Amino acid sequence: MTTQQPTTYRDGVRTSRVLLVLSVAAVALYATGLGPRPDGLGWDRFYDVVLYNSAYVPAAALCWRAARRVPQERTAWRALCIALVLSASANTIRTLGAGIDGAANSSATVDALSLAAYLTLYGTLVGLIRARVPRFHPSMWLDGIIGALGATAVGVAFLLGPYLDAAPGREPVPLIQLGMPATDLLLMALLVAVGSILGVRLDRTLVIVASALALMMVGDLVLFARTVLGTYVDGTPLELTWLAAICLVATAAHLARPRPQPRADAEGSRTRLGWRLLALPLACNVASLVVLALGWGDELPAAAAWLAIGCVLAAIARTGITFREVSAFNEVSEQARTDELTGLANRRALLERTERVLASATARTPAALLLLDLDGFKEVNDSLGHTAGDQLLRQIGPRLLPALRPGEVLARLGGDEFAVLLPEASLDEAQDRAERLRMLVLQPFAVEDIRLHVGVSIGVATAPVPAATVQEMLRCADVAMYAAKAAREGVHVYVPDPHGGSGDRLRTMEELRTALQVDDQLVVHLQPQIDLADGRPVGVEALVRWAHPTRGLLYPGDLLPAAEQAGLLRPLTATVLELALTAAARWWPTDAVPVSVNLAAANVTDLDLPSKVLAALRRHGLPPAALTLELVEDTLMADPERGRQVLAELRHLGVRTSIDDYGTGYSSLAYLRHLPADELKLDRSLTADVGSDSRAGAIVEHTAALAHALGLRLVAEGVEDDATGEALRRLGCDIAQGYAIARPMPVPEFLDWLARSRRPERIRR
Repeated sequence: MTTQQPTTYRDGVRTSRVLLVLSVAAVALYATGLGPRPDGLGWDRFYDVVLYNSAYVPAAALCWRAARRVPQERTAWRALCIALVLSASANTIRTLGAGIDGAANSSATVDALSLAAYLTLYGTLVGLIRARVPRFHPSMWLDGIIGALGATAVGVAFLLGPYLDAAPGREPVPLIQLGMPATDLLLMALLVAVGSILGVRLDRTLVIVASALALMMVGDLVLFARTVLGTYVDGTPLELTWLAAICLVATAAHLARPRPQPRADAEGSRTRLGWRLLALPLACNVASLVVLALGWGDELPAAAAWLAIGCVLAAIARTGITFREVSAFNEVSEQARTDELTGLANRRALLERTERVLASATARTPAALLLLDLDGFKEVNDSLGHTAGDQLLRQIGPRLLPALRPGEVLARLGGDEFAVLLPEASLDEAQDRAERLRMLVLQPFAVEDIRLHVGVSIGVATAPVPAATVQEMLRCADVAMYAAKAAREGVHVYVPDPHGGSGDRLRTMEELRTALQVDDQLVVHLQPQIDLADGRPVGVEALVRWAHPTRGLLYPGDLLPAAEQAGLLRPLTATVLELALTAAARWWPTDAVPVSVNLAAANVTDLDLPSKVLAALRRHGLPPAALTLELVEDTLMADPERGRQVLAELRHLGVRTSIDDYGTGYSSLAYLRHLPADELKLDRSLTADVGSDSRAGAIVEHTAALAHALGLRLVAEGVEDDATGEALRRLGCDIAQGYAIARPMPVPEFLDWLARSRRPERIRR
């Protein structure tokens, strides 16, 4: 049971590799017959029917497997599989029907199958683009139209144009004979349209499939030209053009893997500017102008001219859309840097401005940051309501802005917290300005026809000493502000304490920043999880440890607060994920025990997290089932919608998600309905007394029933003894984790424990 999934995964990769080798081998064998062949009809049939079409069959099988492996692109790969089958059928009938009485009927059948194959290829391109663009907006449509019209204009002018009129010694080509190159031309137009919509980017699947289709089109057009001129000879290297395309298709299907689904709102709100997005539409527009210039005087077909004119008109319309998008983008950008309630700069705007100021700050021209927190604001909200509180906050800007100089920034960071950035202000000047601003805030405010007095605590920090970065400056000001609030002194200036305190915290933050760049300081210890029904290992949680060079082994209680204050939770999680997967790769081939890694709020709202996780799994040769990501429900409070989107994409990739410390948050039941999770982890505060406290037992029992009704597993943390484990099993818990099973241990010790536990005994009943 434990090795079924990794074995299936490896078998699938092996089968896909074998099919790719078969397709390439068939092409190589066929190439041996391009020169002299053994005489006889049988050898011709062997080369032209068996070997030639042998490349199509494994390629079609690979496409069908890719449709199962990549659900987002299922339509595209199935369409490509069908197109290959239709093409192989047409090739077989064409070869076998040559020279027999039913040649006319077989020719009609071949044409019908070939046309159906090309129409199916259109479905492939549409399916690939739909998998990458969840929602189209006007500029996308116009980019696609520009690309399609420009490509078609060039094709009609230079590819089909010479054959539309009679040439010396040659009759005009019948329209029915132009059917195949016309379908090629439409395929080329669609291909360029797809590139115009998606832009120039290194999408592996699209690049390989587009290259394959381009080879097919080149082969078809050369075949058409030689057929019209009467110079086509069967069995030439031209035949390899289509077979090379088939090999590319097989390669693309073999390499196809699930990819994070793009967010419709992010794709739809992004301004489509930049050379990658505009390169193809611009090239097609220039090509259309060239067609119009060369066609002056009726030297080119009229259809090419009208297509070129349409391309130019679409480009003009695209210019108008671009101006509108730029205006909307600037408006959104401004809104993203403006606090909605007060109209002041928000945290993002303050951080960006502070970054620029610190870049030029020196000991002679220092900068200062004032952090303001209103005293008594909660009482205003509680007594008069949030509407009155909002009115008060809106009056802070008009009260303080006249006291600021040009270049100084007043921002609202959130709640009742404000900040003032003072470029080129010394410590004494900053303290003086803070006192003046405090006196302004202490003056009464008129709210709901009531005169209100509120206090304010202000923390002052300077740069480049003692704070050298934006985050350090904010932390220093925050420490000073809380000191001012605790001492009720109004204004407090941050001064590093050589005997510890906040200075130690800053030192720890910098040391942690260095530790993240050193290979051997951060390690993971692993704590097993067992199935309460039979005692077998079913998971392991990776817990970070810091092997500090002078302070010894530090635990999460010392490590995580420093990481949070330093803004290092995201790189710390990436490091822990890498260490955990490195460890899991050691036992996964023999024991399919997934490893759990904890996520921070910064990770849950990171839209790139699914792609990063998938890349990490691939680096270590692990399937998505080898990883479980844990988060506490409070981490979603900052941006619930984005967090749920990220978790849904992770689950779509096959990575399990777990809600840690369940029961300790403020909205467990409300969020449980919508969170895309696979399991709940009961906090140790709910499991510690289940054997002796009937109320605790009732909570656990009903939580287990609720979890099972929702299709979730229930993990009990903090199982310290066998009696607690037995009680939790009776109450319905599925999995146990705690000292009764094993303490967190280094990776080598866990591997020994896992080897001893392959035939575990159940927890005593």
